[in-house]
Amino acid sequence: MSLRSFEDVVVGDELPTKVVTLTRGNLVNYAGVSGDPNPIHWSDNVAELAGLRGVVGHGMLSMGIGAGFVTEWLGDPGAVKEYNVRFTSPVFVEADTAAAIEFNGKIKSLDPESKTAVVAIVAKSEGRKIFGRATATVRLA
Repeated sequence: MSLRSFEDVVVGDELPTKVVTLTRGNLVNYAGVSGDPNPIHWSDNVAELAGLRGVVGHGMLSMGIGAGFVTEWLGDPGAVKEYNVRFTSPVFVEADTAAAIEFNGKIKSLDPESKTAVVAIVAKSEGRKIFGRATATVRLA
């Protein structure tokens, strides 16, 4: 896949929707590779003691998947110049059911001088926005 061309996008263009699922197994694997073994990510008892309704996914995992959503559309992960996310809601992952995160994006602005675009990203789980304000500034060909 090649880098998306500046001439092929306009403000308001929407990225194709992508739905990603997370299981408890994904959370345990991520805890191991990320070094974040906090039990709120795998133990219902601990999550409830922490005041949560159940196990929650790692925020950085959701953020990483969001970055993948943008780079899949963009064509080159190295073309992301800046990526910012503010978290607003957790992703709850049940023991026996995968949680779904739906990603959408829209071209918010374009800079013809630098051939960059700002992509506004929306991520939702169970109908709730999990990202408050999320943007990626990307370089285009």
